[in-house]
Amino acid sequence: YVDATAMYLVTQPQEFQVIVTTNLFGDILSDEGAGLVGGLGLIPSANIGSEGALFEPVHGSAPDIAGQQKANPIAMMLSAVMMLRYLGENEEADKFDASILKVLSEGKTLTSDLGGSATTMEVAQAIKDAL
Repeated sequence: YVDATAMYLVTQPQEFQVIVTTNLFGDILSDEGAGLVGGLGLIPSANIGSEGALFEPVHGSAPDIAGQQKANPIAMMLSAVMMLRYLGENEEADKFDASILKVLSEGKTLTSDLGGSATTMEVAQAIKDAL
């Protein structure tokens, strides 16, 4: 059913809230979903178990751009927002999330994956300043 899910994820994304699948299909569908909202640089993830949780960006380590200040830090920051919510720190999560959305909506300080020319640290600083 993954092929049909892939099609419906593009044509009717509003119908999905949660998708439970195997690791392989989940990886493929999460990359497809990332394309619908701007790219892998914006997608956080969480692996939540009965005794703990791990929060990380979907994009992985991106070794092809490591050390070049090209990576979009927003996926990591949104992962931190998810972690704060998991820990019950909702007020702090809301503030952090709002500062990220402010920088994105202004569109002045964006990494190249979003059509800008800002570095990783410039985006991080803009979000810090908005916070």
